[in-house]
Amino acid sequence: MQYANWQKPATRFLAAPPLFDPAEGQTVREPLGSGAGWWAGAPSALYDGESETFYLYYRLRKPRELGRGVNCRIAAGRNGFDFEDIWQADKEALDSPSVEKSCITKPPEGAFRLYISFVDGETNQWRIDVMESDSPESFDASRRAKVFAPEDLDIEGIKDPVVYNLGGLYQMIVSYAPSPRAPSAQEQETMHATGDVYNTGIVKSHTGLATSEDGLSWSWEGDILSPPEEGWDQYCTRIGSVLYQPPVFIGFYDGSASVEENYEERAGLALSYDLRNWQRITTSGPWVMSPYGCIRYIEVLPVGGAIYYYYEYTREDGSHELRASRVEVG
Repeated sequence: MQYANWQKPATRFLAAPPLFDPAEGQTVREPLGSGAGWWAGAPSALYDGESETFYLYYRLRKPRELGRGVNCRIAAGRNGFDFEDIWQADKEALDSPSVEKSCITKPPEGAFRLYISFVDGETNQWRIDVMESDSPESFDASRRAKVFAPEDLDIEGIKDPVVYNLGGLYQMIVSYAPSPRAPSAQEQETMHATGDVYNTGIVKSHTGLATSEDGLSWSWEGDILSPPEEGWDQYCTRIGSVLYQPPVFIGFYDGSASVEENYEERAGLALSYDLRNWQRITTSGPWVMSPYGCIRYIEVLPVGGAIYYYYEYTREDGSHELRASRVEVG
């Protein structure tokens, strides 16, 4: 286990997330193949107390030349580790070159929602849509509705939503790519040529916030965490999940130093009192890492007296698998 910049909290420290050892985590889903570019991950987890069921969204990816993010699925289980797939959609159902991280929720109104991010087949830019259904098994990609497209916000891409309902107000945290200042003609031409603006080096990966009263019509609040000018996370600071430990929110973010690390981000930590103003804690290095590369897309799910961590983990052969760890809390 590697902890680059985190130790047990001092007496007067306000909050710290429970530590977990990613190397001891249980494999939940394996990739479709071996080697770089084969991934199972980008998880989103939900515990439905009414049915006492864990739901886990995840994405399966192939190397770029074989199709990228080809399939997304939802699995269900009772103990947080053993899951059976109950729904899936191929990228073709979204008319997309690639599908990415999504967020499964069950609002107080009762119907399940899936906020899904994918590359728009017409614009080649990342966007977010939403599906609603009485059960996760019944999500219909053909009946999705737009949440955000980049042209709505004058940005270059938006993806990886995570949604929380706080006191009746929905909060959506996303990864977004601001438009570069005065891009050259070549940059304008190549920015979306590959369908992944984040992997061009022309833009960086920021974290933004949107709010909504009903979870369907959203207002863009703007940037909440930008990459610093220098350091291990100067290219990407992408918050993927939040844990509330009063009086603060702990943000788990993916960080990278350059475009060369775009698919091998490491996990960092940030703190906030209001979800809008964040301070990075892991300034000198990542919080946790795989011995072979990344720990990324950490999803944090409190259930009862435990914290369940779901995360993408680089294996020795360069592929990524989806793992889970459970930590008891006092």
